[in-house]
Amino acid sequence: MADPDTDREGLQEGLESSRGDPRVLVILNAILSLLFAVMIVWGGSLIGALEYGLPTVAAVAVALFVLTHIMTR
Repeated sequence: MADPDTDREGLQEGLESSRGDPRVLVILNAILSLLFAVMIVWGGSLIGALEYGLPTVAAVAVALFVLTHIMTR
């Protein structure tokens, strides 16, 4: 029986060769963008710079999502 450890590459090579599932990355990006948008709009409403509401949060979340998507390409 062949030793399974003889064909293994190092951890670094494995991580560099794996691109991951793009759907997971998109979902994580969307969730984190929404959470950051809520925090940004909430902070902006505390100082009176933004109005806290669903349209404002959605606009900031979409902007963050697109920005991070572009920056990671």
